[in-house]
Parts: sequence; structure tokens; C-alpha cells
Amino acid sequence: MIFFISLLITLSMALILARLLRGPQLYDRVLAVNSFGTKTVLFLCLFSFLINRPDGVDIAILYALMNFIGTIAVLKFFRYRSLDIALSDMAPREYAAGEDK
Repeated sequence: MIFFISLLITLSMALILARLLRGPQLYDRVLAVNSFGTKTVLFLCLFSFLINRPDGVDIAILYALMNFIGTIAVLKFFRYRSLDIALSDMAPREYAAGEDK
């Protein structure tokens, strides 16, 4: 049963790769990379239980954390064109010009 689920996850990873290549926008590609990372975490968990090594779940959790931080960094870079902007300096674009609502 776990082997069949692993095959289904691998098929969905192939579909996500097709979405990554087609685009059409940058955010679609970032979402595809994030989804691929999530499927990789699921695959690592299933594979570790398939080979009877449940300690592989720790590696999958670490990979999930790296996937999350990487996605946030990429989105921050494409919005602000820099990674050295502090979180306290980030303001919504409509308030950046000093307009209060």
C-alpha cells in the first residue's frame, strides 16, 4: 500500500514539474517549487517507513523547514529586490508613500 501511494506522489511530482516549466508567471513557478518541496517531504516520510527507518522523518522535517524559509526568501527578494531589508521596515505598498487611511 505504501508503495502504491509513493507511486501516486511521484506522479503528482511529475505534474508539478510540468506546471513549473509552463509558468506562466513567476508566482506560479514559486508555488510549483513549494508544492514540489511539500511532495518531497511526503515522499521522504513514506520512503523512510517503506525501508523501515522511521528516523528519516527527522530529515523530512528539516527539509520542510528549509523549503518554507526558501520560499519566503524568494518571495521577499522578488518583491523588494533585496534580502537585507528588515521586517520592521517592510510596509504595505499603499502606506509606503505616507498615505494614511
